[in-house]
Amino acid sequence: MPTDVIQVEIQRGTEKDSHVESFEVPAYENQTVLDLVSWVQQNTDPTLSYRFACRVGMCGSCGMMVNGVPRWTCRTHISKVLVNNTVLISPLRNLPIIKDLVVDMDPFFDKWVAAEGVHHGELTRHDPIASIDETSQARKEANAGIECINCSVCYSACDTVKGNDDYLGPAALQRAWTLLNDAKDEGREVILDAVSGRGGCHNCHSMGSCTSYCPNELDPMSAIAGLKRETTKRFFKRSH
Repeated sequence: MPTDVIQVEIQRGTEKDSHVESFEVPAYENQTVLDLVSWVQQNTDPTLSYRFACRVGMCGSCGMMVNGVPRWTCRTHISKVLVNNTVLISPLRNLPIIKDLVVDMDPFFDKWVAAEGVHHGELTRHDPIASIDETSQARKEANAGIECINCSVCYSACDTVKGNDDYLGPAALQRAWTLLNDAKDEGREVILDAVSGRGGCHNCHSMGSCTSYCPNELDPMSAIAGLKRETTKRFFKRSH
């Protein structure tokens, strides 16, 4: 570290009344951004609100903007993001602020449901288990997105979400693509209806921020491109 103290700037307040406060935090080796936030809350201002759970990159609940970039703060070492020994920490973009670094995740999950990102099953416990071909291209496409943990980093990185309140967003659309390729899911037409409508996949500008910033190295942009292809093919089939 350049000095023994780090200048930490944190966005405080609510959606309607927001401001930045500065704190001096002792510097330690292998210190994460979440460590800084926790130090401030535990040692300087106990009213600071933020979210975290696992601290090891499994839950995604500690997502915040760090110098304007959405990140998991538990996996972001402060030495990688300091600018002139200063860091700015703010709540995730594109979601309503509840207080300080805590955002309302309801819009994110509402869009997940609107994209039909739920399993559509028709079999019962009395039916044989559906056979899955792990080598098929469809299964590979489905597997590519199943490690999404709903952290909303991609949603916060997306400029289309920023400019279009109706847009379903990369996480919801990636989930729809996963289910569309899952042999056990029976909702193909329902999913295609959902993602081809208002706010659907064709709103995506293919800027790629979702893929660039995904902490799990998933590729929502390619999933959305797949949905564009499938919805377009269905449109032309119906036109004939």
